[in-house]
Amino acid sequence: MNKNILYLTYDGLTDQLGQSQILPYIIGLTKIGYHFSIISAEKDEFFEEEKSEIEGICKTNNIDWYPVSYTKKPAILSTLRDIKKMRKLAIKLHKEKNFKIVHCRSYITALIGLKMKKDLGLKFIFDMRGFWADERVDGKIWDLQKPQYRMVYNYFKKKEKQFLTEADAVVSLTHKAKQIMIDDWNVKNKIEVIPCAVDTDLFNAKSNNSEFKTQNSELVLGYLGSIGTWYMLNEMLGFFKVLLKTYPKAKFKFITKEQKATILNKAIAHEIDIEKIEIISAKRTQVPSELSKIDLGIFFIKPTFSKQSSSPVKQGEFMSMGIPIITNSGIGDTDFIINKYKSGLLINQFNDLEYSNAVAKIETLLNYNKQEINNGSEDYFSLKNGVNSYLKIYENLAL
Repeated sequence: MNKNILYLTYDGLTDQLGQSQILPYIIGLTKIGYHFSIISAEKDEFFEEEKSEIEGICKTNNIDWYPVSYTKKPAILSTLRDIKKMRKLAIKLHKEKNFKIVHCRSYITALIGLKMKKDLGLKFIFDMRGFWADERVDGKIWDLQKPQYRMVYNYFKKKEKQFLTEADAVVSLTHKAKQIMIDDWNVKNKIEVIPCAVDTDLFNAKSNNSEFKTQNSELVLGYLGSIGTWYMLNEMLGFFKVLLKTYPKAKFKFITKEQKATILNKAIAHEIDIEKIEIISAKRTQVPSELSKIDLGIFFIKPTFSKQSSSPVKQGEFMSMGIPIITNSGIGDTDFIINKYKSGLLINQFNDLEYSNAVAKIETLLNYNKQEINNGSEDYFSLKNGVNSYLKIYENLAL
Protein backbone atom coordinates (compact mmCIF):
# COMPACT_ATOMS: atom_id res chain seq x y z
CA MET A 1 0.00 0.00 0.00
CA ASN A 2 1.36 3.42 -1.03
CA LYS A 3 1.36 5.56 2.13
CA ASN A 4 3.02 8.67 0.69
CA ILE A 5 0.72 11.64 1.22
CA LEU A 6 1.10 15.14 -0.20
CA TYR A 7 -0.52 17.63 2.19
CA LEU A 8 -1.18 21.15 0.92
CA THR A 9 -2.16 24.02 3.21
CA TYR A 10 -2.39 27.76 2.67
CA ASP A 11 -2.29 28.12 6.47
CA GLY A 12 1.25 28.02 7.82
CA LEU A 13 2.53 25.39 10.21
CA THR A 14 4.06 28.26 12.18
CA ASP A 15 0.60 29.81 12.64
CA GLN A 16 -1.21 28.91 15.86
CA LEU A 17 -3.79 27.17 13.66
CA GLY A 18 -1.10 25.06 12.02
CA GLN A 19 0.24 23.96 15.37
CA SER A 20 -3.18 23.06 16.78
CA GLN A 21 -5.13 21.85 13.74
CA ILE A 22 -2.63 20.46 11.22
CA LEU A 23 0.47 19.03 12.86
CA PRO A 24 -1.27 17.02 15.62
CA TYR A 25 -3.34 15.06 13.08
CA ILE A 26 -0.34 14.44 10.86
CA ILE A 27 1.86 13.33 13.74
CA GLY A 28 -0.84 10.88 14.78
CA LEU A 29 -1.06 9.45 11.25
CA THR A 30 2.73 9.14 10.88
CA LYS A 31 2.70 6.89 13.95
CA ILE A 32 0.38 4.57 12.03
CA GLY A 33 2.80 4.39 9.10
CA TYR A 34 1.85 7.21 6.72
CA HIS A 35 4.57 9.49 5.37
CA PHE A 36 3.77 13.14 4.76
CA SER A 37 5.27 15.83 2.60
CA ILE A 38 3.73 19.16 3.63
CA ILE A 39 3.74 22.27 1.47
CA SER A 40 2.57 25.26 3.51
CA ALA A 41 2.42 29.01 2.95
CA GLU A 42 4.21 30.73 5.83
CA LYS A 43 3.73 34.29 7.03
CA ASP A 44 7.03 36.06 7.70
CA GLU A 45 6.13 37.28 11.19
CA PHE A 46 5.37 33.76 12.45
CA PHE A 47 7.96 31.93 10.36
CA GLU A 48 10.96 33.68 11.87
CA GLU A 49 9.74 33.10 15.42
CA GLU A 50 8.55 29.51 15.13
CA LYS A 51 10.61 28.04 12.25
CA SER A 52 13.18 26.19 14.39
CA GLU A 53 10.56 24.65 16.65
CA ILE A 54 8.42 23.42 13.75
CA GLU A 55 11.49 22.04 11.95
CA GLY A 56 12.34 20.10 15.11
CA ILE A 57 8.82 18.68 15.39
CA CYS A 58 8.84 17.62 11.74
CA LYS A 59 12.28 16.02 11.98
CA THR A 60 11.35 14.11 15.14
CA ASN A 61 8.23 12.74 13.47
CA ASN A 62 9.77 12.01 10.05
CA ILE A 63 7.65 14.65 8.31
CA ASP A 64 9.05 16.40 5.22
CA TRP A 65 8.19 20.09 5.37
CA TYR A 66 8.45 22.42 2.38
CA PRO A 67 7.52 25.97 3.43
CA VAL A 68 6.92 28.68 0.84
CA SER A 69 6.43 32.38 1.49
CA TYR A 70 2.87 33.66 1.88
CA THR A 71 2.24 36.95 0.11
CA LYS A 72 -0.66 39.26 0.80
CA LYS A 73 -0.35 42.16 -1.65
CA PRO A 74 -1.49 43.00 -4.19
CA ALA A 75 -4.82 41.34 -3.48
CA ILE A 76 -5.75 38.43 -5.77
CA LEU A 77 -2.54 38.62 -7.82
CA SER A 78 -0.39 37.68 -4.82
CA THR A 79 -2.57 34.62 -4.18
CA LEU A 80 -2.27 33.57 -7.82
CA ARG A 81 1.52 33.77 -7.50
CA ASP A 82 1.43 31.67 -4.33
CA ILE A 83 -0.73 29.04 -6.02
CA LYS A 84 1.67 28.88 -8.95
CA LYS A 85 4.75 28.28 -6.80
CA MET A 86 2.96 25.73 -4.62
CA ARG A 87 1.72 23.84 -7.69
CA LYS A 88 5.20 23.82 -9.24
CA LEU A 89 6.70 22.43 -6.03
CA ALA A 90 3.89 19.87 -5.65
CA ILE A 91 4.48 18.46 -9.15
CA LYS A 92 8.25 18.33 -8.55
CA LEU A 93 7.77 16.40 -5.30
CA HIS A 94 5.30 14.00 -6.91
CA LYS A 95 7.90 13.04 -9.53
CA GLU A 96 10.30 12.22 -6.70
CA LYS A 97 7.92 10.52 -4.26
CA ASN A 98 5.01 9.14 -6.31
CA PHE A 99 2.18 10.24 -4.00
CA LYS A 100 -1.03 8.24 -3.82
CA ILE A 101 -3.15 10.98 -2.22
CA VAL A 102 -3.15 14.77 -2.27
CA HIS A 103 -4.83 16.14 0.86
CA CYS A 104 -5.91 19.77 0.38
CA ARG A 105 -6.81 22.00 3.29
CA SER A 106 -9.45 24.52 2.14
CA TYR A 107 -10.16 26.03 -1.26
CA ILE A 108 -6.90 27.64 -2.39
CA THR A 109 -4.91 24.42 -2.27
CA ALA A 110 -7.88 22.45 -3.64
CA LEU A 111 -7.26 24.25 -6.95
CA ILE A 112 -3.91 22.45 -7.05
CA GLY A 113 -5.27 19.14 -5.80
CA LEU A 114 -8.08 18.95 -8.35
CA LYS A 115 -5.65 19.58 -11.20
CA MET A 116 -3.25 16.93 -9.88
CA LYS A 117 -6.13 14.45 -9.76
CA LYS A 118 -7.07 15.20 -13.37
CA ASP A 119 -3.53 15.38 -14.78
CA LEU A 120 -1.67 12.85 -12.63
CA GLY A 121 -4.33 10.49 -11.29
CA LEU A 122 -3.89 11.20 -7.58
CA LYS A 123 -6.72 10.65 -5.11
CA PHE A 124 -8.00 14.06 -4.02
CA ILE A 125 -9.23 14.89 -0.50
CA PHE A 126 -11.11 18.18 -0.22
CA ASP A 127 -10.73 19.10 3.46
CA MET A 128 -12.97 22.12 3.04
CA ARG A 129 -12.78 23.60 6.58
CA GLY A 130 -15.92 25.68 5.96
CA PHE A 131 -17.82 27.58 3.30
CA TRP A 132 -14.76 29.66 2.43
CA ALA A 133 -16.09 31.82 -0.41
CA ASP A 134 -19.20 32.71 1.58
CA GLU A 135 -17.05 33.44 4.63
CA ARG A 136 -15.12 36.02 2.62
CA VAL A 137 -18.38 37.77 1.77
CA ASP A 138 -20.03 37.41 5.19
CA GLY A 139 -16.85 38.73 6.81
CA LYS A 140 -16.84 41.75 4.47
CA ILE A 141 -13.44 40.77 3.09
CA TRP A 142 -14.88 40.56 -0.40
CA ASP A 143 -17.24 43.36 -1.36
CA LEU A 144 -19.52 42.01 -4.05
CA GLN A 145 -20.27 45.57 -5.16
CA LYS A 146 -16.73 45.62 -6.58
CA PRO A 147 -16.45 43.76 -9.90
CA GLN A 148 -13.13 42.08 -9.12
CA TYR A 149 -14.45 40.51 -5.92
CA ARG A 150 -17.74 39.54 -7.51
CA MET A 151 -15.75 37.78 -10.23
CA VAL A 152 -13.55 35.97 -7.70
CA TYR A 153 -16.55 34.94 -5.60
CA ASN A 154 -18.40 33.52 -8.59
CA TYR A 155 -15.24 31.70 -9.69
CA PHE A 156 -14.80 29.99 -6.32
CA LYS A 157 -18.46 29.07 -6.02
CA LYS A 158 -18.12 27.33 -9.39
CA LYS A 159 -14.89 25.63 -8.26
CA GLU A 160 -16.54 24.68 -4.95
CA LYS A 161 -19.09 22.63 -6.86
CA GLN A 162 -16.29 20.91 -8.78
CA PHE A 163 -14.32 20.21 -5.60
CA LEU A 164 -17.35 18.64 -3.95
CA THR A 165 -18.34 16.63 -7.01
CA GLU A 166 -14.92 15.39 -8.07
CA ALA A 167 -13.17 14.89 -4.72
CA ASP A 168 -12.59 11.31 -3.66
CA ALA A 169 -13.42 12.36 -0.10
CA VAL A 170 -14.82 15.52 1.47
CA VAL A 171 -14.21 16.59 5.06
CA SER A 172 -16.70 18.91 6.79
CA LEU A 173 -16.20 20.45 10.21
CA THR A 174 -19.88 20.24 11.15
CA HIS A 175 -22.93 18.04 10.70
CA LYS A 176 -24.95 21.16 9.96
CA ALA A 177 -22.76 21.97 6.94
CA LYS A 178 -22.90 18.36 5.77
CA GLN A 179 -26.70 18.49 5.79
CA ILE A 180 -26.69 21.74 3.80
CA MET A 181 -24.42 20.16 1.18
CA ILE A 182 -26.64 17.08 0.91
CA ASP A 183 -30.04 18.82 1.00
CA ASP A 184 -29.36 22.10 -0.80
CA TRP A 185 -26.27 21.44 -2.92
CA ASN A 186 -27.09 17.87 -3.91
CA VAL A 187 -23.64 16.54 -2.99
CA LYS A 188 -23.74 12.78 -3.38
CA ASN A 189 -20.23 11.62 -2.52
CA LYS A 190 -19.37 10.60 1.01
CA ILE A 191 -18.76 13.45 3.46
CA GLU A 192 -16.88 12.75 6.68
CA VAL A 193 -17.52 15.13 9.60
CA ILE A 194 -14.35 15.84 11.59
CA PRO A 195 -14.63 18.79 14.00
CA CYS A 196 -11.58 20.80 15.01
CA ALA A 197 -9.76 18.49 17.38
CA VAL A 198 -8.25 19.12 20.80
CA ASP A 199 -5.11 17.53 22.16
CA THR A 200 -6.82 16.35 25.32
CA ASP A 201 -3.49 15.25 26.80
CA LEU A 202 -2.25 18.84 26.64
CA PHE A 203 -5.55 20.58 27.40
CA ASN A 204 -6.38 18.73 30.58
CA ALA A 205 -6.51 20.33 34.00
CA LYS A 206 -5.30 17.23 35.82
CA SER A 207 -2.30 16.62 33.60
CA ASN A 208 -1.26 20.24 34.10
CA ASN A 209 -1.51 19.94 37.89
CA SER A 210 -3.92 22.87 37.91
CA GLU A 211 -6.85 23.30 40.24
CA PHE A 212 -10.07 24.94 39.20
CA LYS A 213 -10.86 28.19 40.94
CA THR A 214 -13.65 28.31 43.48
CA GLN A 215 -16.53 30.72 43.64
CA ASN A 216 -14.93 32.38 46.66
CA SER A 217 -12.22 34.00 44.54
CA GLU A 218 -12.80 36.79 42.06
CA LEU A 219 -14.65 35.73 38.93
CA VAL A 220 -12.49 35.52 35.81
CA LEU A 221 -14.09 35.57 32.37
CA GLY A 222 -11.73 34.32 29.67
CA TYR A 223 -11.26 34.57 25.93
CA LEU A 224 -8.75 32.45 23.98
CA GLY A 225 -7.27 33.10 20.54
CA SER A 226 -7.22 35.83 17.94
CA ILE A 227 -10.11 38.27 17.47
CA GLY A 228 -9.95 38.42 13.68
CA THR A 229 -12.93 38.86 11.41
CA TRP A 230 -15.54 36.77 13.16
CA TYR A 231 -15.23 37.17 16.90
CA MET A 232 -17.40 39.95 18.29
CA LEU A 233 -15.16 41.91 20.64
CA ASN A 234 -17.63 44.77 21.15
CA GLU A 235 -20.41 42.40 22.12
CA MET A 236 -18.18 40.38 24.45
CA LEU A 237 -17.08 43.57 26.20
CA GLY A 238 -20.74 44.61 26.37
CA PHE A 239 -21.49 41.34 28.14
CA PHE A 240 -18.60 41.90 30.54
CA LYS A 241 -19.86 45.38 31.37
CA VAL A 242 -23.23 43.91 32.35
CA LEU A 243 -21.50 41.15 34.31
CA LEU A 244 -19.60 43.77 36.37
CA LYS A 245 -22.88 45.05 37.79
CA THR A 246 -23.35 41.74 39.58
CA TYR A 247 -19.68 40.78 39.98
CA PRO A 248 -17.84 44.10 40.47
CA LYS A 249 -14.52 42.36 41.21
CA ALA A 250 -14.60 40.29 38.03
CA LYS A 251 -11.74 40.32 35.52
CA PHE A 252 -11.69 39.67 31.76
CA LYS A 253 -8.60 37.70 30.74
CA PHE A 254 -7.57 37.53 27.07
CA ILE A 255 -5.06 34.87 26.03
CA THR A 256 -4.19 36.16 22.59
CA LYS A 257 -1.48 37.45 20.28
CA GLU A 258 -3.76 40.36 19.39
CA GLN A 259 -2.38 43.86 19.85
CA LYS A 260 -3.23 45.02 23.38
CA ALA A 261 -4.35 48.42 22.12
CA THR A 262 -7.03 46.77 19.95
CA ILE A 263 -8.72 45.36 23.04
CA LEU A 264 -8.02 48.17 25.51
CA ASN A 265 -9.31 50.90 23.20
CA LYS A 266 -12.58 49.01 22.81
CA ALA A 267 -12.80 48.53 26.58
CA ILE A 268 -12.33 52.27 27.10
CA ALA A 269 -15.07 52.95 24.55
CA HIS A 270 -17.36 50.75 26.68
CA GLU A 271 -16.32 52.71 29.79
CA ILE A 272 -14.72 49.64 31.33
CA ASP A 273 -11.83 50.17 33.74
CA ILE A 274 -8.81 48.77 31.90
CA GLU A 275 -7.51 47.47 35.24
CA LYS A 276 -10.26 44.88 34.82
CA ILE A 277 -8.71 43.67 31.56
CA GLU A 278 -5.73 41.29 31.45
CA ILE A 279 -4.09 40.52 28.11
CA ILE A 280 -1.33 37.94 27.78
CA SER A 281 0.39 36.16 24.91
CA ALA A 282 1.23 32.50 25.46
CA LYS A 283 2.87 29.71 23.51
CA ARG A 284 0.64 26.75 22.81
CA THR A 285 2.23 24.66 25.58
CA GLN A 286 1.58 27.49 28.07
CA VAL A 287 -2.09 27.97 27.20
CA PRO A 288 -3.54 25.22 29.45
CA SER A 289 -1.85 26.69 32.51
CA GLU A 290 -3.34 30.10 31.71
CA LEU A 291 -6.77 28.60 31.05
CA SER A 292 -6.73 27.00 34.49
CA LYS A 293 -6.98 30.52 35.96
CA ILE A 294 -10.32 31.14 34.21
CA ASP A 295 -13.80 30.41 35.62
CA LEU A 296 -15.88 30.92 32.46
CA GLY A 297 -14.97 30.96 28.79
CA ILE A 298 -16.68 33.26 26.33
CA PHE A 299 -16.79 33.65 22.57
CA PHE A 300 -19.36 35.40 20.41
CA ILE A 301 -19.24 34.77 16.65
CA LYS A 302 -21.10 36.63 13.91
CA PRO A 303 -24.11 34.37 13.20
CA THR A 304 -23.97 34.31 9.39
CA PHE A 305 -24.81 31.59 6.86
CA SER A 306 -21.17 30.60 6.39
CA LYS A 307 -20.63 30.09 10.12
CA GLN A 308 -22.91 27.05 10.01
CA SER A 309 -19.80 25.28 8.75
CA SER A 310 -17.53 26.42 11.60
CA SER A 311 -16.11 24.42 14.49
CA PRO A 312 -14.51 26.87 16.97
CA VAL A 313 -11.22 25.41 18.24
CA LYS A 314 -11.59 27.28 21.51
CA GLN A 315 -14.84 25.48 22.35
CA GLY A 316 -13.11 22.12 22.60
CA GLU A 317 -10.12 23.59 24.44
CA PHE A 318 -12.31 25.28 27.07
CA MET A 319 -14.29 22.06 27.49
CA SER A 320 -11.16 19.94 27.78
CA MET A 321 -10.10 22.13 30.70
CA GLY A 322 -13.55 21.69 32.26
CA ILE A 323 -14.44 25.36 31.79
CA PRO A 324 -18.13 26.23 31.15
CA ILE A 325 -18.76 28.43 28.12
CA ILE A 326 -20.98 31.39 27.31
CA THR A 327 -21.54 31.69 23.57
CA ASN A 328 -24.18 32.55 20.99
CA SER A 329 -26.47 30.16 19.17
CA GLY A 330 -26.48 29.42 15.46
CA ILE A 331 -22.78 28.58 14.94
CA GLY A 332 -22.01 25.20 13.41
CA ASP A 333 -22.83 22.37 15.81
CA THR A 334 -22.17 24.53 18.87
CA ASP A 335 -25.79 24.49 20.11
CA PHE A 336 -25.91 20.70 19.95
CA ILE A 337 -22.59 20.33 21.80
CA ILE A 338 -23.50 22.83 24.54
CA ASN A 339 -26.81 21.07 25.15
CA LYS A 340 -25.60 17.48 24.86
CA TYR A 341 -22.66 17.86 27.23
CA LYS A 342 -24.17 20.51 29.52
CA SER A 343 -21.04 22.55 28.90
CA GLY A 344 -22.32 26.11 28.95
CA LEU A 345 -24.96 28.67 28.13
CA LEU A 346 -26.31 29.93 24.81
CA ILE A 347 -27.53 33.46 24.19
CA ASN A 348 -29.81 34.32 21.29
CA GLN A 349 -29.47 38.11 21.05
CA PHE A 350 -26.76 40.67 21.67
CA ASN A 351 -28.36 43.12 24.08
CA ASP A 352 -28.20 44.03 27.77
CA LEU A 353 -31.39 42.19 28.66
CA GLU A 354 -30.09 38.93 27.20
CA TYR A 355 -26.73 39.47 28.92
CA SER A 356 -28.46 40.13 32.25
CA ASN A 357 -30.44 36.91 31.93
CA ALA A 358 -27.22 35.03 31.28
CA VAL A 359 -25.42 36.66 34.21
CA ALA A 360 -28.25 35.55 36.48
CA LYS A 361 -27.36 31.95 35.61
CA ILE A 362 -23.63 32.21 36.28
CA GLU A 363 -23.82 30.63 39.73
CA THR A 364 -25.45 27.62 38.10
CA LEU A 365 -22.75 27.51 35.43
CA LEU A 366 -20.02 27.58 38.06
CA ASN A 367 -21.56 24.50 39.64
CA TYR A 368 -21.56 22.47 36.42
CA ASN A 369 -19.60 19.24 36.73
CA LYS A 370 -16.19 20.11 35.34
CA GLN A 371 -15.16 16.49 34.85
CA GLU A 372 -18.29 15.86 32.79
CA ILE A 373 -17.44 18.87 30.62
CA ASN A 374 -13.94 17.47 30.21
CA ASN A 375 -15.41 14.07 29.30
CA GLY A 376 -17.60 15.77 26.69
CA SER A 377 -14.52 17.21 25.02
CA GLU A 378 -12.87 13.80 25.03
CA ASP A 379 -15.96 12.28 23.44
CA TYR A 380 -16.54 14.90 20.75
CA PHE A 381 -13.27 16.73 20.08
CA SER A 382 -10.48 14.31 20.95
CA LEU A 383 -7.48 14.22 18.66
CA LYS A 384 -7.59 10.41 18.76
CA ASN A 385 -11.08 10.43 17.22
CA GLY A 386 -9.95 12.89 14.55
CA VAL A 387 -6.91 10.81 13.63
CA ASN A 388 -9.06 7.68 13.38
CA SER A 389 -11.52 9.49 11.10
CA TYR A 390 -8.73 10.59 8.76
CA LEU A 391 -7.24 7.10 8.90
CA LYS A 392 -10.53 5.65 7.68
CA ILE A 393 -10.50 8.04 4.70
CA TYR A 394 -6.88 7.22 3.83
CA GLU A 395 -7.40 3.48 4.06
CA ASN A 396 -10.44 3.66 1.78
CA LEU A 397 -8.53 5.70 -0.82
CA ALA A 398 -5.32 3.71 -0.66
CA LEU A 399 -7.00 0.43 -1.63
